[in-house]
Amino acid sequence: MRKQNFQWTEMTMGVCYYPEHWDRSLWREDLRRMKEAGISVVRVAEFAWNKVEPEEGKFTYTFFDEFLDICLEEKMSVIFGTPTATPPAWLTEKYPEVLNCREDGTAYRHGGRRHYNYNSVKYQKMAGRIVEKLASHYGKHPAIVGWQVDNELNCETYEYHSKADTEAFRGFLKEKYGTLDALNEAWGTTFWNQTYTAWEQIYVPRPVLNDGYNPHMYLDYDRFISESTIRFCRMQAEIIRKYKKTGDFITTNGMFWNIDNHKMAEECLDIYTYDSYPSFAFGLDRDPKNARDLNDRHVSKNLTEVRSICPHFGIMEQQSGANGWVTRMAGPAPRPGQMRLWAMQSVAHGADYISFFRWRTCTFGTEIYWHGILDYDNRDNRKLLEVKEFYRDFKKLDGLCGAEYAASFGVLKDFDNVWDTNIDEIHRIVNGTSEEEIFKVSQLTHTPYNLVYLREESTLEDLVSYPVLFYPHPVIMTEKRAELLKEYVIQGGTLVIGCRSGYKQENGKCVMMPQPGLLRVLTGSDVKEFSFTHGMEEPVWADWNGKHMEMPVFNDIMEIAEESCENTKLLASYGNSFYSGKAALIEKKTGKGRTLHLGSTFSRQNMELLLDYLGVKEPFRQLVEAPEGVELAMRRKEGREYLFVLNYQFEPQKIVLKKTMRSVFRETDVCGEVEIPIFGAEVFEVPVTK
Repeated sequence: MRKQNFQWTEMTMGVCYYPEHWDRSLWREDLRRMKEAGISVVRVAEFAWNKVEPEEGKFTYTFFDEFLDICLEEKMSVIFGTPTATPPAWLTEKYPEVLNCREDGTAYRHGGRRHYNYNSVKYQKMAGRIVEKLASHYGKHPAIVGWQVDNELNCETYEYHSKADTEAFRGFLKEKYGTLDALNEAWGTTFWNQTYTAWEQIYVPRPVLNDGYNPHMYLDYDRFISESTIRFCRMQAEIIRKYKKTGDFITTNGMFWNIDNHKMAEECLDIYTYDSYPSFAFGLDRDPKNARDLNDRHVSKNLTEVRSICPHFGIMEQQSGANGWVTRMAGPAPRPGQMRLWAMQSVAHGADYISFFRWRTCTFGTEIYWHGILDYDNRDNRKLLEVKEFYRDFKKLDGLCGAEYAASFGVLKDFDNVWDTNIDEIHRIVNGTSEEEIFKVSQLTHTPYNLVYLREESTLEDLVSYPVLFYPHPVIMTEKRAELLKEYVIQGGTLVIGCRSGYKQENGKCVMMPQPGLLRVLTGSDVKEFSFTHGMEEPVWADWNGKHMEMPVFNDIMEIAEESCENTKLLASYGNSFYSGKAALIEKKTGKGRTLHLGSTFSRQNMELLLDYLGVKEPFRQLVEAPEGVELAMRRKEGREYLFVLNYQFEPQKIVLKKTMRSVFRETDVCGEVEIPIFGAEVFEVPVTK
């Protein structure tokens, strides 16, 4: 895992602010009210291109000069955003080639946001120029402490279909394959007579009948989008880096699709920030019958993903009010306590900076229902009081700034397989089921995990801290990845894979070898048949030493491979369906470690059995007894341990502390039964064992 270039040294609270939305007479008063609440940083300017370049080539700095000088006088720090997410009307009208297009080639028009494309040479030039002007003028301003590149890269859309994108895609493919023969081979274009005889015949995806697209082309297209996005981010970061003060950081916000966020963070950023809106779970567009079991608690899954990119991250937009546009996404306001709970949820998972969105609800535009801390009337309110209460407790956590999240096991991912799930419906169903169930069992049994991405530069050092690694469904497997996994197992690690593993190569083609392909040497398993479970029969199950184990969604029907009999054993056999009696769970020892192959997707029930068997379930059971309704998380620093208890329920929850601990917020020692109020969040410092 890369070393971060920036980390906060104390817990810091901020807010998103839009001076261009408010009369100048409000600026100073707003900043003073923010400071009274504990806010010491504002993010500005990410949608304000016209305030600096109102006409092409005419630059004025008066507006932000005035605002930043007031910030300096009021001792308010600033994160300055580059305004490239919303190009101005004069630009899109004069240069329509900068616009992104729908799949059918129809251009998106001015009036929304993120309607540009990364590969327009003209947009790259215009975006680079505005960033150069801003960074050269404001780079040394003493009020500025950080820079945000663009806003929510690949939000709104993560596909690009303009003429410029097609031209850039061809260049990407020429560099990757060199010849059309090599491309045709990689894409299997002999299928359905798709063979290309000239580069000009290749386009970014266009509408095809019944979505019968070439999956190998789409896999490269997703990689291309990621590279295009990262290049755009890198261009801005390199400009800013020339002018910024030493110590000022570069970040971007959000976590969206078709981006290798790990690569972007490593190549472009000093710190990564996320936008957290837990009340999406309660939106009016959600069918309550299909609501996720964990509702707002589900954001913890996203935060686990963020932590894999940057262990000590920031939240650039932490929800403070109801969310919604005039056109979509209507959601309820946070109930009393939920703002504080959701912010503490972010802190529990590794955030050392919390910036609420936004200071005051805008009175005009598309987001008039995306509420801030203050409402239209600008009066003090319950939300502002809750921000103050959060800050009081937040600062009591200064001692754990930079603390590590304590994970009991790891879950492996890689971008080849992430992007394959965008394309392959079978892979998406199987993998999505397992990812969701692993998260749920982690939450409900209080067994936290980390995500670990396998990348080209990954080494054994990235894996060895985890005694157990789950790699749910690595459909695409490479020799390099398989060798790294073998090293991990040999040195003593336990690897667990699920069904549908190892049957594709990097270009998405299926391999002509027994499944699980390159992993077979580790698993000792030989998949003879495979199938989705049949909806007309009872749920498929397996017998594991007398224990009934679920085998849902998809099944590998296995035997122990002949060459692996000596070090391999059968742990469970199918108990029904036409493959009753066949192997359902196989374990093979290699070196000091072992590999388990489960012939199904993961579920809460079979995961609990596996976690028990592997000895990693409920790592905090010696400290606390807690109901499923609360989340437990721990951060560790310099020998000290901080236990977070988060109650997402609409009723109080009782926990039992099994030893005396220090309540960080109450500043008292507590032991035994403790009631966590509705939407309550508590942190306990665990006594150091001598």
